[in-house]
Amino acid sequence: MARGKVQLRRVENPVHRQVTFCKRRAGLLKKAKELSVLCDADIGIIIFSAHGKLYDLATTGTMDELIERYKTASGELPAADGCGDQRMDPKQEAMVLKQEINLLQKGLRYIYGNRANEHMTVEELNALERYLEIWMYNIRSAKMQMMIQEIQALKSKASQTILFNSIDPQ
Repeated sequence: MARGKVQLRRVENPVHRQVTFCKRRAGLLKKAKELSVLCDADIGIIIFSAHGKLYDLATTGTMDELIERYKTASGELPAADGCGDQRMDPKQEAMVLKQEINLLQKGLRYIYGNRANEHMTVEELNALERYLEIWMYNIRSAKMQMMIQEIQALKSKASQTILFNSIDPQ
């Protein structure tokens, strides 16, 4: 018997969504391993759950090696000449962090309406938008986690109430 076509839309029930995620994640990882074995392909998969948990698969070597290979192949990094150390010195890192802090402070002043003396460039606004998207994702993840915990607490309370009522019917 053949399965029907699954309509692709967001699963609204958070418990069902988590179950679907776990099953489909396992299937995806299994298929990736099979493809790697059958076709001798190097595959790397990175998955972040709605709760922010990381799942990854690297069929050969490590995920870091695959990411470096991807960056080199896509032109993001020049080919490595034997030096795999991409770290900045502490002074440069401090300077970059100070610039990031200044941008965020400027963005906050801009958001709160203090625009008289502040003019933001398109690049600054794009960077601020990226930060806001990251913050929204983290807030939504925390909110979903809290909702799931509340649902579980209510379910356990309901099952205890049912158990109590079945033991002591008055």
